[in-house]
Amino acid sequence: MGWLNKIFKGSVNRVSRGHYDGSWHEGNSPDHIRGAYDESDNEDMDRAIALSLAEGDPDKGKAVEPDYSLEEDEQLARALQESLNTESPPHQHVPVRNVPSESIPTREPPQTVFPSSGYRTCAGCKNPIGHGRFLSCMDAVWHPQCFRCFACNKPISEYEFAMHEDQPYHKSCYKDFFHPKCDVCKNFIPTNKNGLIEYRAHPFWMQKYCPSHEDDGTPRCCSCERMEPTDVKYITLEDGRKLCLECLTSATMDSPECQHLYMDIQEFFEGLNMKVEQQVPLLLVERQALNEALEAEKSGHHLPETRGLCLSEEQIVRTILRRPTIGPGNRIMDMITGPYKLVRRCEVTAILILYGLPRLQTGSILAHEMMHAYLRLKGYRSLSPQVEEGICQVLSHMWLESEIIAGATSNAASTSAASSSSSSSTATSSKKGAKTEFEKKLGAFIKNQIETDSSVEYGDGFRVGNRAVERYGLRSTLDHMKITGSFPI
Repeated sequence: MGWLNKIFKGSVNRVSRGHYDGSWHEGNSPDHIRGAYDESDNEDMDRAIALSLAEGDPDKGKAVEPDYSLEEDEQLARALQESLNTESPPHQHVPVRNVPSESIPTREPPQTVFPSSGYRTCAGCKNPIGHGRFLSCMDAVWHPQCFRCFACNKPISEYEFAMHEDQPYHKSCYKDFFHPKCDVCKNFIPTNKNGLIEYRAHPFWMQKYCPSHEDDGTPRCCSCERMEPTDVKYITLEDGRKLCLECLTSATMDSPECQHLYMDIQEFFEGLNMKVEQQVPLLLVERQALNEALEAEKSGHHLPETRGLCLSEEQIVRTILRRPTIGPGNRIMDMITGPYKLVRRCEVTAILILYGLPRLQTGSILAHEMMHAYLRLKGYRSLSPQVEEGICQVLSHMWLESEIIAGATSNAASTSAASSSSSSSTATSSKKGAKTEFEKKLGAFIKNQIETDSSVEYGDGFRVGNRAVERYGLRSTLDHMKITGSFPI
């Protein structure tokens, strides 16, 4: 499953050059600066105005004496107006939270309109500035103490400031508010060589993390696939898998505990008029035992990382007999296992499920393997991997919907049967109980995995099979598969 790459961009404005607390603030470039003057600069300003007016006169080269008859305030107003007409400073890129790889346009407030009397009006307090010190930025002028950070409400005196939604921020405040932090190491996600913030995100949970964590050995939960944060310690199972604490709360750990779930899914199949009469053993096993059983099996189609098997061969399987405990370092301890001899009395000898997965995930795998058992026991032969795995994923998806979407009521299986089968049946209660918010989210995640699987057998097979069931119903789809070996189109 591919992960998402995200890049953040934003904007930074420079506080313009001007008097501030008795000293000049210098920007990086004169082109990016607007001036602010005090009373001592009046004479130089008058001469600058006159020279500027002379440049526009057709008689260039002639000495033009400045007109000192204008009122001082009027000259200052004209100079300020010309200063405001200069080019706005360019925006630098600064990251903004929750915005994908596109620049965020900085919308500056409308330009302050100065009264005809020539007084400069502060955009903050709306009072006249007079001839004192002021800042010119964001197409307006401000008292130094009035140009404040929107976050901390303290004056901004640095050369640069950040903009977000037409509000100025200290660069430090901006970073605290909008710079994304890594959900794994809890630090600010660093910028790449281009000065942009690049991070990875899980496509379903949207857990954000630094790209380096994909290669530094940070473990993922074997169920929900979220990365382990530095401040939370995941459980380490006997076979080395990691399990997050939320998935642990409903994890199925031994074969006796799984029998209740097995009966729930048998009732679900009966509600779909698909009863399995034969008693097929269900065993919870470790990864090593599952892989050994897979090697001994002569048929079947399985994912590269198998979590369940429907066996048809006689063999001895080591199953988990007692729920383990959690010891020091959050490691699983006291795992009790024992051999179980499989005897071939029918086409199916046993169903094996990987231990340590949450109830909903264990159930979805079990529903998939139960459908394999049903197909073999009912004589469905010569099905292609895409058709067989596809219809098994359809049943797994239907069971999850009965648990999550249909509200875990006794009517869920009946509703599915009515919409997908011409024969009527009554479903019994599945004793599912209420789901926590995390379980509901996890159920949606497992469904999403089935729906977005990119493999030919499991992904494409599910999508084709699900369309057939939605169009023709489950019973008609199964009848067509038994005759033709394919899905109805």
